Amino acid sequence: MNELPQKTVSIQKVLGELEQSSLAEVRDLAAAALQYDGNPPLSDQTLVALGAEESGENVITLLAYSGEGTEAQLSGVIVAIDDPASRRWVVELVVHPQFRNHGIGRQLLQALGEQLDLSQILTWAHGDHEAARKLAESIGLSRNRELYRMRREGTDSLEETPLQRGLTLRSFRVGEDESDWLEANTKSFAQHPEQGSLTLTDLDARMNENWFDPHGFFLAFDPDDRLVAYHWTKIHPAGVDEIRPMGEVYVVGVVPEAQGLGLGRALTTVGINYLLEQGVGSVLLYVDAENEAAVKLYRSLGFTLWSADIMYGPEQID
Repeated sequence: MNELPQKTVSIQKVLGELEQSSLAEVRDLAAAALQYDGNPPLSDQTLVALGAEESGENVITLLAYSGEGTEAQLSGVIVAIDDPASRRWVVELVVHPQFRNHGIGRQLLQALGEQLDLSQILTWAHGDHEAARKLAESIGLSRNRELYRMRREGTDSLEETPLQRGLTLRSFRVGEDESDWLEANTKSFAQHPEQGSLTLTDLDARMNENWFDPHGFFLAFDPDDRLVAYHWTKIHPAGVDEIRPMGEVYVVGVVPEAQGLGLGRALTTVGINYLLEQGVGSVLLYVDAENEAAVKLYRSLGFTLWSADIMYGPEQID
C-alpha cells in the first residue's frame, strides 16, 4: 500500500515520567489501537514505566502530534526502556488508526535513531503485522522471539485438580502478601527477566489499576506457609463487538522447588473457573512459543492460538 502524503507532524521528546495529561493521551491512543487491531499495543510494564517517578533517563518517549496549535492531536508514540536484563533498549511503537499510512511510524523511528543505535534495540510488534515487519527490517532487525496469544472460548467450567496434601489455597491479601509474592515471582521467572524483575513499585502500580481484583489473585502455600505457586487473573471490559468481558490468565508462577506437583494446571484451572464465575465469555493468555510444556498444558485446557506478538532485534544477541 502506498503511503498517503505526510501531514504536519511535530515530535516531542520526554525523558522519564510523563505528565498526567500526556499519559492520559497515550492511554487513549493505546485504547483506540486495541479496539482497531485487537491487540494491546503497549505492555503493562511500559504503561507503568511511563507513570513512574523514578523512570528518569531509563525511559525515552517520543510523542508525535499531527496538526497545528490547539488542533494538534496525538497521532503516534514510541517508547524506549533501558532494560538492564538484556542490556538493550526495548521499544514499542503505536500509531493512532486515524493517522496511519502517513509515515508517522517511520518519522518516530527516525527521531529515536537520533537518540539510540536502532540496529541494537529490541522492539515488540503486538500482532504479527506486515507493517511492523517492514519497519523492523528497514532498520536491520529480524525476528528473534515469538509470544503466543492463546484464547479459550465459551463459558464451560473446567474440572479442578485437587492440591496435594498439605498445600492450601487462598486469595491475595493486600498489605500482607506483597513481599512473599515478589520473592516467589522472582524465583518462578528467573529465566524470564521481564516478569522476574518486577519490583514493589511495579506491583503497587498494577494494584492501583481499575482491573485489579485481589479475589482473583490465587496463592498456594506449602505446610510451612511458604508461597510456592500463584495465579493472577485479570478481566478486560467487553469491546464494541463483544457481549461479555474477556478474562486473562495474567500470570501463573511455580517456584522451582514445587515444580512437578501439578500446581500449574491446578491453579490455572482455579483461576479460569473464577473468571467464568465473573461472567467472562472467553479467556486469553500469553506464552512463549518455545515453552512447549506450557503450550501443551494450555491446549489441553481448551486454548487455541489466536495471534502472536513478535520481538525483533539484531541477528546476533549477546
